[in-house]
Amino acid sequence: MILRLWSGWTEPAHTDAYERLLTQDIAPSILARGVDGLRELRVLRRSPQELDPAEGSEFLTAMTFTDFAAVSAFTGGDPSTSVVPPAARDLLGRFDRRSRHYLGRAVFRDGDGRATVW
Repeated sequence: MILRLWSGWTEPAHTDAYERLLTQDIAPSILARGVDGLRELRVLRRSPQELDPAEGSEFLTAMTFTDFAAVSAFTGGDPSTSVVPPAARDLLGRFDRRSRHYLGRAVFRDGDGRATVW
């Protein structure tokens, strides 16, 4: 399993608009593409209280894929390329130009105590 992480940061005035765009348009559109091997897409937000409030919020997308071929199918080529639609670019103050990838090794779940090979 491949974990793909990407971050984008908003100015305070654009935080809520970007969250709506990401959760109501972008993420559903990605899933609607039916990319073979895309297993999950999570959207996380770090609140301004944890950052300098003048910097706005950080959004992290965490996607899981079966393999790098699936990641390449999602990006249309280079697996590390960020996929940032124009509407998102308009609301982001900055964003990762390259995504980070991690090879899954094990998952531990509460109450189980055993690792599942990931």
